[in-house]
Amino acid sequence: MTSERSIGDVMTPHVVTLPPDATVREAAAQMREHDIGDVVVVDGEGGGEGGGIRGVLTDRDVVVRVVAADRDANTATVGECCTGDVVTVRPDTGLDEAVQRLRESAVRRLPVVDDEGRPVGMVSIGDLARSDDSRSALADISAAPPNT
Repeated sequence: MTSERSIGDVMTPHVVTLPPDATVREAAAQMREHDIGDVVVVDGEGGGEGGGIRGVLTDRDVVVRVVAADRDANTATVGECCTGDVVTVRPDTGLDEAVQRLRESAVRRLPVVDDEGRPVGMVSIGDLARSDDSRSALADISAAPPNT
C-alpha cells in the first residue's frame, strides 16, 4: 500500500449512528435500509451530532448476541449488545497504519472520527482492498451489489 494516501481518501463518508437505547430491531432496519453491516452507537442527543462513540453493533453481533441468545430484538438495546472498546482512526491516518490496527484488533471495520471523537465515516477491509488492488478477489466481492 502507498503510505502517502490516507483513510480520508478511501473511507465511506456516511456513517449510521444510533443512541444506546435504540432497539436492535431499529439497528437491523437501518442496516437493511443503508445496505451496511454495522451501526455506530454514540452517546449524545438522539445518537447524532456531539456524541462520542460508545460501541459498534455489527450484523454478527445481532446474530450472536440477540438471535442465538434467544433475546427479543424489539426490547434488546444496541447499547447492551454492541461491541465496546472500539478502535478508531482519523481521516489523516495512513493506510498502512489503518491496516495494522485492523490486524491487531482482528476487526473488519474501523470508524473514522474527527478531532472530538465524533464519527465522520467508516473504513472496511474491502475499502482498503479496493484502494490497494482493485483487481483482487476481496475488492471484487466488496464492490459487488448486495444479495437480496
